[in-house]
Amino acid sequence: MSALNARLRYLFNSYYNQTATEQERDELFQIINASTNDVELTALIQQAWNDLEVNEPLFDPSKSMDMLNNILKNGNQDNIHIIKPPDNYRLWQRLGTAAALMIFLGFGAYVLINKKRQLDTKKNITKMQPKHDVMPGGNRALLTLANGKTIYLDNAQNGVLAKEGNTQINKTHDGQLVYEGGKDGAATGAIPMNTIATPRGGQYQLVLNDGSKVWLNSASSLSFPAEFTGKTREVEITGEAYFEVAKNAAMPFRVKTNHTVIEVLGTHFNTMAYNDEAVMKTTLLEGSVKISNNNYTSILKPGQQASLNQNGEIRVVNDADADESVAWKDGLFQFTDASIQSIMRQAARWYDVEVSYEGKIPVREFTGRISRNVKASELLGMLKYEGVNFKIEDKHITIMQ
Repeated sequence: MSALNARLRYLFNSYYNQTATEQERDELFQIINASTNDVELTALIQQAWNDLEVNEPLFDPSKSMDMLNNILKNGNQDNIHIIKPPDNYRLWQRLGTAAALMIFLGFGAYVLINKKRQLDTKKNITKMQPKHDVMPGGNRALLTLANGKTIYLDNAQNGVLAKEGNTQINKTHDGQLVYEGGKDGAATGAIPMNTIATPRGGQYQLVLNDGSKVWLNSASSLSFPAEFTGKTREVEITGEAYFEVAKNAAMPFRVKTNHTVIEVLGTHFNTMAYNDEAVMKTTLLEGSVKISNNNYTSILKPGQQASLNQNGEIRVVNDADADESVAWKDGLFQFTDASIQSIMRQAARWYDVEVSYEGKIPVREFTGRISRNVKASELLGMLKYEGVNFKIEDKHITIMQ
């Protein structure tokens, strides 16, 4: 074993076991950046990584991802993000997802395995910090009752907020809105309709009268009856929502958007119907749903995604990335081969900012993941490493060529 190989193995072990000093961490990344031979470096990292798996001689990608996450525990796990290098990048091809990219965020910096960029972590992150920044969104929503009364949920105290018909409306300590009671279907007269709306920079979770759970993304709304009666359970949304529908075969659950009706008995699915997106997408995680409009009807199976374009045509994609579709619910930005415009539309809604472009808009695709709890500059920092420049002024982000 060469001296370099032995040293690299030692550094990997120290980093993995969280015993590496700051100087040793810097040395690890300096070795990676300083190599002039892709083949040699690939072999060294492959061997050093495999040597960590003492009881498992085979290189298992899922095990390696767990190990990589353990390595990164000395930083803020919530801020970990992954950016896929170009397809022809040898380390990515040779080592796979887990070992091809290491990102060290112990102090909010990013270190990519890309020797051509020669990134000095501490210096570059200091340079990246903008004078202006934007904080992430949070649990904010406005509830409108049947009588027109409005309640700002982010300011409302926990406990009983109101009564609608036979239903009591509660705000829980963890920030959920819960509708309770009135489940006997014996309501008389008109059923009160409520609307919950999240602003840009807001999100909220609620439990409907039948036990169904709904997560609302930013700039979205849900209109629903305080109590479900009759033969169906019908709600209407704008924007994006994730549903976990309580099963009731005798009373199908229907979600209406501007262009479609989604019908389910009991299932988990995400639907995205923002007006500023070119297509509406419904992704099924569990159960089955029927999607229909004036011209088309399609039944989805778990793992499928239906896209409705502006011409009213429905296209079904098999093996959709369900994790990406519901990442927002789990507190993440996640995108695969996404354009800069697509990413910035998500950013605009979550950070409640306006976005403009100077010069030619970068025609590139990005793959990454990062916590939604970070400031706007940290999300944009991912793009900066890929050559996208930006500036933040008040509530405005400018993307520059």
